[in-house]
Amino acid sequence: MSLKKTSLYAVTTAATLSLALTACGGSTGSASSGGGTWDKDATVNIGSLYEPQNLDNTAGGGQGVTEALNGNVYEGLFRLTDDGDVEKLLAADYKVGDDGLTYTFTLRDGVKFHSGKELTSADVKYSLQKVLAEDSQSARKSNLEVVKDIATPDTKTVKVTLSQKSISFVYNLSYVWIVNSEAKNLKTTEDGTGPYTLAKWTRGSALGLKRFAGYWGEAAANKEVVFHYYKDATALNNALLTNAVDVVTSEQSPDALEQFKNNQNYKVNDGDSTTKLLLAFNDRAKPFDNVKVRQAVSAAIDDKKLLQSVWGDYGQLIGSMVPPTDPWYEDLTDVNAHDVDKAKKLLAEAGYEDGFTFTLDTPNYDPHPTAATFIKSELAKVGITVEINTITPDEWYTKVYQNHDFTATLQEHVNDRDLVWYGNPDFYWGYDNKQVTAWIDQAEKASTTAEQTELLKKANRRTAEDAASDWLYLYPQIVVANSKLSGYPLNGLNSQFYAYDIQKKG
Repeated sequence: MSLKKTSLYAVTTAATLSLALTACGGSTGSASSGGGTWDKDATVNIGSLYEPQNLDNTAGGGQGVTEALNGNVYEGLFRLTDDGDVEKLLAADYKVGDDGLTYTFTLRDGVKFHSGKELTSADVKYSLQKVLAEDSQSARKSNLEVVKDIATPDTKTVKVTLSQKSISFVYNLSYVWIVNSEAKNLKTTEDGTGPYTLAKWTRGSALGLKRFAGYWGEAAANKEVVFHYYKDATALNNALLTNAVDVVTSEQSPDALEQFKNNQNYKVNDGDSTTKLLLAFNDRAKPFDNVKVRQAVSAAIDDKKLLQSVWGDYGQLIGSMVPPTDPWYEDLTDVNAHDVDKAKKLLAEAGYEDGFTFTLDTPNYDPHPTAATFIKSELAKVGITVEINTITPDEWYTKVYQNHDFTATLQEHVNDRDLVWYGNPDFYWGYDNKQVTAWIDQAEKASTTAEQTELLKKANRRTAEDAASDWLYLYPQIVVANSKLSGYPLNGLNSQFYAYDIQKKG
């Protein structure tokens, strides 16, 4: 899961999408540099704060495994570009039945896994079943539960039958890694079809990838990439300044940007982000089962002041789960906007005139501790006492996400088009509005994107009015790179970081 682990829904109909037939060599949405001599045998060093927990994206590998391996080591039938478009990848072609329930995929010829085994329909079936397995921790699992049957008429053909229409099905398939059905120990090893193979993973330090000589598509523009992992933003920036790394996947220290912006040796890129920072309530638990309490807390917190204190002039307020890059975006920042008097009035109406006390489970990495302290100060102004409980990402995943053992929490949700989780009452925040669930369900069964968009706009506004969560702000996506680099991704779409187009001057 990518919450900096969460999930997705989509906007495309397989019947109407125009999917480009490309290999991995496309550079859509990537940065470019001036003239010079590019070193095709270069090692590109990438700095990140997000080390994988393991190498299996169905076993809770986290944001780090997506960042390092998605598209680089593993590929899907379809690829989600850095601009959010869907392209055919391992699928050479596909057809949709007249009823919208049957999808027939034809696999690309000449594709081999890193172990040398040829890609077959059995591997695709296995990969889908792996996501849908009972013990799967993939956030894509619920998206793909519409899969009723997977048939393999021959080695190059996969026929998938759905239990109901799913306008998002092809989009969702772009998140399913195709793995070798015979592979073992995928938590620590890999066997994908991508342009890189795993070289070495030194836990707590670095993960290296090397160019795969047998790749079916265009070869990677560099010989090797190494993801270096750091505990905090200061260490990451120091690594960039000392040339220990060539690029930072996502800058988390805005105060440090001036030293790069005013230095010709670096380029600061401000891309499009889909990462939302949420104050997520447990809508099943008192007092947050009361909509007026949730509205009061949302109104009591000055989101603009919080954003400025953390990011300065970067990032933006959104007022809902939907960022501007989603087709059903509307500016809802005026819903439950900052208003201390209104917050006090709502608390009184809810029976909490004297306030209350709750525990805020807070991940221990930036910016969560800073945001938690700010929220505590803001809520104290309306008589609410916040007790901050700082936990590790692993503890958060078990306590909050799996066991729903919390009252409120801070969390980042990375993916685009993930409003749909508010239509699932079993999701960790427990929001349960039957009308919202119906709208989201109808949107997924829609025949056109226009119909889907209209329904999801309704769902988005209702969740905002209900203060299902407090969407504090949308992160900026700031990629800082050495000026010798070109071809790196600019947008923080779903944590992926395609490295195969990156070129480095010698």
